[in-house]
Amino acid sequence: MIERYSREEMKSIWELQSKFSYYLKVEIAVCEAYAELGEIPKEDVLLIKERAKFDLKRIDEIEREVRHDVIAFLTNVNESLGDLGRYVHVGLTSSDVIDTAFALQIQDSGKIILEDLNKTINSLKDLAKKHKTTVCIGRSHGIHAEIMTFGVKICNWIDILERQKENFEHALEQIRVGQISGPVGTYSNISPEIEQITCKNLGLKPARISTQVIARDYHAYFMQSLALIASVIEQFATEIRHLQRTEVLEVEEGFGKGQKGSSAMPHKKNPVLSENLCGLARVVRANSFAALENIPLWHERDISHSSAERIIFPDSLILVDFMLNRFNGLVENIVVHEDNMLQNTDKFGGIVFSQKVLLTLVAKGLNREEAYAIVQRNSLEAFNNHGNFKENLLKDEDVRKLLTTEEISAIFDKEEFLQNIDKIYARILN
Repeated sequence: MIERYSREEMKSIWELQSKFSYYLKVEIAVCEAYAELGEIPKEDVLLIKERAKFDLKRIDEIEREVRHDVIAFLTNVNESLGDLGRYVHVGLTSSDVIDTAFALQIQDSGKIILEDLNKTINSLKDLAKKHKTTVCIGRSHGIHAEIMTFGVKICNWIDILERQKENFEHALEQIRVGQISGPVGTYSNISPEIEQITCKNLGLKPARISTQVIARDYHAYFMQSLALIASVIEQFATEIRHLQRTEVLEVEEGFGKGQKGSSAMPHKKNPVLSENLCGLARVVRANSFAALENIPLWHERDISHSSAERIIFPDSLILVDFMLNRFNGLVENIVVHEDNMLQNTDKFGGIVFSQKVLLTLVAKGLNREEAYAIVQRNSLEAFNNHGNFKENLLKDEDVRKLLTTEEISAIFDKEEFLQNIDKIYARILN
C-alpha cells in the first residue's frame, strides 16, 4: 500500500526563498548583537527588521551582473533599507552568513528527522508487542537455524534504530555551530562578542575556530549519520523482501484495494516499497561520500564544497524524511503470516531441533563427536530426501538405545526456545 505523505515541510526549508530568509535572519541577528553592545541604535535595528525584504527575481537579476549570490542578496536587501543599509553586513564575510544560515537549516531539518525517528520506533514497538510470542524461524546464511519469535526480530530493529537516533542527535548537536568571524576567521573587523551574542540568539554555538568557513568534518559527520539511518532502513527492507518471497511468505507489505502488482501477471504482489527504500539508501550513502570529499579544502577556504552541498544536503534530508515515513507506513500496514511462520519451523520434520537432540544425547553419555554424527546423518537424510527428522530419530537404533519416544517428543517442544523472551523484551521495551 502506498502511503499518502507530503514532504512539503522538509522541502520548504531548502527552497531558495527559504535560504535567503535564513540569510536575512542571520544578518538581522548580527545587527541586534551590535545594538546590544551599543554600536547600533536599537530603534534603527527595529526599523531594519520591519523594512528589510528581498525578491528572488531581483536577486537573480543582480546576480547575473555581479556573479555573486550573497552580494546580489545584500544589494537587493539594501534597496529596501536605504540609509539603514550601512548597518548591514558590517565586518562580515559571505561565509559568515552562508554557514550560519546553513546551520539553521540543518537544525530545523533535524527536528523533523527526529520526529520521524520517534514515530517509526513507536510503530516498531507496537509491532514487537503484538508478535512477542509469534514463533518463526531464525536464519543464518539464509538457512534455517533455530526457532525464535517475530517479535524478537523486531526488537533487534528497535535497538538498531534507537542507536541511530542517538547517533543522529549527537551529530545534530555537533553541527549546531555558527560563525561570525570575518575573512579567514581572524575577527579583523568584528569582535568575538558579536559572534557570541549572534549565535546565542540564533540557538547556535560559536565554532571554536573558523577559517572563513566552518570545517567540513562537521558536515561530513552529520551526513554519515543520515547514511546510517538510510542503511539500517535498507537492512530492515531487505529482510522484508526476503520474507515476502513466494517460497517463504512469512510477511507481506500491505496491498491496497485496487492495487496491481504486475502489468502482465495478475497474481503478483511485489515488495515495491521495500525495494524503493533499498534504492534510495544507495543515494544517501553516495551523498555521504561527497560530504567526505568536501573536507580537504584549499588553505583557509575555497568553495568547491558549496556546489555539492547545495545538492547533497537538501536531497539527503528530504530522502531520509521520506524513507522514514514510507518505512513507518510499511510497518503499520505489514501483513504477518503466522501460519506460514509456524509451518516453516516444522520443515523436514523439525530439523531445526538438531542442537536440542545433540545436547540431549551428550547428556545421556555420548561424546560430542559421536552425538554430532548421529544427529547430522538423520537431519541431512531428512533434508536431502524431503523426509522427517523426528521420524528418523524414532527409527534410529543408536538414538533409541538412549532416548524413549516421550523423551524424543519432548525435545521438539517449541516453547523451550521461548523461555528467555521476557528477558530480551525487558532490555528493549522496559
